[in-house]
Amino acid sequence: MNTSSYEILSDICCPERNINQDTLREVILLGLEIAREGREGKKVGTLFVVSDAEEVLKRSRPLILDPLYGHPDHLKQITNPNLRETVKELALLDGAFVVDDSGVVVSACRYISAAAEGIRLPLGFGTRHMAAASISKATDAVGVVVSESSIVRVFDDGELISEIIPEIWMLSRYSHHLTGLVSEKTDRDLTVISKAVSSKATPSRH
Repeated sequence: MNTSSYEILSDICCPERNINQDTLREVILLGLEIAREGREGKKVGTLFVVSDAEEVLKRSRPLILDPLYGHPDHLKQITNPNLRETVKELALLDGAFVVDDSGVVVSACRYISAAAEGIRLPLGFGTRHMAAASISKATDAVGVVVSESSIVRVFDDGELISEIIPEIWMLSRYSHHLTGLVSEKTDRDLTVISKAVSSKATPSRH
């Protein structure tokens, strides 16, 4: 992992999240790979739920026979290159990935059943975003959504806290959905817009 990825994701992968920052960072980077590459010539959307895995599993159920069940944890580490390729393939299927705080992808293809009461999302956000917001409110997990529009969005405590635009050409055509004070960082083709966790933020125009 290079130094620039630490800096550009620092407003997301920070102590305020109260989860393993390295695990969250690796999940986001994998999500960006999926957003950029797609699969089999088409864009792919998926959901990762990071940390508080035991509670997340209680509030979800398998959509199909879990393809990761029974495999040893050391083969399911989010940093394992083979596992990352497996996740990219499984992202074509419905359901969420559950990643524990240590970085083990403990389950795939899960239907999130957390209550959506009190969740408010921008117009146009679909069920995947609602699932991410609701599970992040019901548990201590963080939701990472890869949209089929190639935007990666992060939810914590029921709120959208960051939008990540993986290609610089998309930025001029995109209007972010964050409210309040935001920070914006760009590194090469990557732009990260996040709710502020420092004084370097600027008021949102949205």
